[in-house]
Amino acid sequence: MRWLRGRLGRHVFPVHRLDKPTSGPVLFALDAAAAAALAADFAGRRVAKRYLAVVRGHPPETLTIDRPLSRIARTVPGPRDAEKAACTELRRLATIELPWPNDRHPTSRYALVACYPDGGRQHQIRRHLRHAGYPLIGDTTYGHGLHNRLWREHLGVSRLLLTCCDLAVRYPDSGALLALHALDATFATLARRLGWEEALSFVEAPHEDDMLRAKIAALAAPLASSCDDALEDDT
Repeated sequence: MRWLRGRLGRHVFPVHRLDKPTSGPVLFALDAAAAAALAADFAGRRVAKRYLAVVRGHPPETLTIDRPLSRIARTVPGPRDAEKAACTELRRLATIELPWPNDRHPTSRYALVACYPDGGRQHQIRRHLRHAGYPLIGDTTYGHGLHNRLWREHLGVSRLLLTCCDLAVRYPDSGALLALHALDATFATLARRLGWEEALSFVEAPHEDDMLRAKIAALAAPLASSCDDALEDDT
């Protein structure tokens, strides 16, 4: 934020957060009123997001993980807060089986997936996919250490393979749509190395993704939520 403030020569206000190992666009506002309005949209789930991830295993073509989540346990003593509704939809984009023995099989299966979170709980995608049995590659908190090591040794990947590639909100003053798309260079390189070019073409055409279009079309429908979650990330 200090770097951005220096580049613009003025104060900026953070609207939301991304988990530190996750890449993707981050929104800042130029005044406190706009920041508060946009943060309320994040808290009220009036934001459309699409993430890319590489996971262990071959999930079904589509999957809905509807599982309430609490906040991540804090270091401050005290009871954890109550669980709140959280839903993550998943679309399988590509799969691969690599000749890497693991602790159970002579080969290892992986998939490139698109994730569409609704709920905004911290680490939502990572926690939901672990619960579903498809932990993210490179996730040192919720993932599988052996598979993280295999990707590091064979492909030189030592980061969390999760990126926000699409983010859509409405401007608080005009209601006009702001849709951002950015593809992480690591994912583009991996897609070419693993033969996932067709999936990459789909990702690079957000208008062809019916699940993302539906999320964007629903932005005008307000949903009740607590502003306490406004700065949480769902990665």
